[in-house]
Amino acid sequence: MRQVVTIAFNAFMELLRQPIFLLLMTASAIFAVFLASTPYFGFGEDDKLVKDSVLATMLLAGLFASVISASSSLAQEIRSGTALAVLSKPVGRVQFLLAKYVGVAAALAVLTYVNLVSALVASRMAFTAYGEVDKRSLFIYLGSILIAYAAGGFTNYFLRRSFVSDATFFLVVMTTLSFLLIANLERQVSMFEEHIAVDWRLVPAAILILFAFFLLAGIALACSTRFDLIATLSICSGLFLVGLMSDYLFGRPAADGVWWASMLYTIVPNWQLFWLADALENEKTIPWSYVGHAFLYVLMYLGALLALGLAMFEDRELS
Repeated sequence: MRQVVTIAFNAFMELLRQPIFLLLMTASAIFAVFLASTPYFGFGEDDKLVKDSVLATMLLAGLFASVISASSSLAQEIRSGTALAVLSKPVGRVQFLLAKYVGVAAALAVLTYVNLVSALVASRMAFTAYGEVDKRSLFIYLGSILIAYAAGGFTNYFLRRSFVSDATFFLVVMTTLSFLLIANLERQVSMFEEHIAVDWRLVPAAILILFAFFLLAGIALACSTRFDLIATLSICSGLFLVGLMSDYLFGRPAADGVWWASMLYTIVPNWQLFWLADALENEKTIPWSYVGHAFLYVLMYLGALLALGLAMFEDRELS
């Protein structure tokens, strides 16, 4: 157990030191609040357009990060010989693969948390055609990101610490503090504009998206036992596109009793189960019972994926 925790923590910190990880986190967070600062003239649906857009931004950033993180955590270590050095110690391949996945999942959880905070800020900043941009909240949030980068630069220059990992840590802290400040600010609205508060219904929606990241990371990790980044990215992209159309391609024939459609409908992950942005219409909420059922689905699917990855990893030549 100690070896698993150590390898998982090292994998987690190694991913946080990747510049692409910090870039994805920062770009997606800034883009989310930018979307909330754009007039849509959506005929009263402006806030819904903002929420759909920030959830889509969260999804795209996380999907790319899932594949990149899983591949860099395993495939590159196999290629560089680091995996062989670790497995020469009293560490089994099961422990090694499981620890790598836990490290990747923890890094994705951090990315999703920052994106969720930006989504909540965006839901607070959304305005209708009768309103105007909440510049005060925008400057506070962007200022917190600048402070996080400045603090990372300070520790890097004076303490000789890793800039990327420290900037990521400060980004988590500062965006959280800025959200708490923005959420408690009194917002000025016009007489024609409805007061828009923080939409906490985004929390279960973001958790479901995180489950999709966990699932895609498991697929990418299983592929990384045999393939490099480009091949892994191609396979995951293909499965993602097919999974988005799973209900149409396999669900309808499966309902008619077609055996091959039933088999593929079970094997191919249905990503629509994790995208419930439309469920937030008209003050509706996502039941936490549904989130629990989705978690059980992810656990069972991940068990099969990690077993497949272990089967491919067992006879992989590492020298």
